[in-house]
Amino acid sequence: MILILDAYALLAYLEKEPGWEKVESFFTQAVEKNVSLLMTSVNYGEVYYIVLREQGQGMAKTLEKIILTLPLDIVEVDILLAKEAAIFKARGKISYADCFAAALAKVKKGELITGDKEFKSLEKEIKISWL
Repeated sequence: MILILDAYALLAYLEKEPGWEKVESFFTQAVEKNVSLLMTSVNYGEVYYIVLREQGQGMAKTLEKIILTLPLDIVEVDILLAKEAAIFKARGKISYADCFAAALAKVKKGELITGDKEFKSLEKEIKISWL
């Protein structure tokens, strides 16, 4: 099984917001059941800038260290993902960063983990597990 985290899901986990327990269960599955848990480098950057903007550089660096210990593989964006993200962006009212999470879910035939309602418009194209 391949699971894709967007920034919303990772921030929910890190900040203990609603749905964080479900994300934690996915981390447990990644360790115990050989589930692949992925996030694009763009979405990682989104998490970093949000924490940096809201809580400062010290907290951003602390969270970066925490993220790097999680059973989460950061996928570098290549031309295929960039193209798929661009297609999603051209068709819908969804942020460009979110389009990369959707593109990774589509390319890897994975399930996107999110609570971000922007993804509602993509439910027919990608599998989504809602927080």
